[in-house]
Amino acid sequence: MGWIIALIVGGVAGWLASLVMNRDASMGIFWNIVVGIVGSLIGNAVAGPLLGISGSVQEFSLTGLIIAFVGAVILLGIVNMVQRRNIR
Repeated sequence: MGWIIALIVGGVAGWLASLVMNRDASMGIFWNIVVGIVGSLIGNAVAGPLLGISGSVQEFSLTGLIIAFVGAVILLGIVNMVQRRNIR
């Protein structure tokens, strides 16, 4: 059951992050889920040592959703920087 919740929460976090970073048109549902789940890992790696908080996408909680969202925004920011550098 945890993996189904991880897919849903990861998809929501990835979708919200893609809206904030103006990448919604170029991403489908699959990439939203991937970005959300990887964003959760990044968010926990950043928020854990710095703030002492953690959240999992395998069990739905507001903390886990916020951490996944922040991590997904960081991930998409890095992707945007890499793509701009390659284009120019």
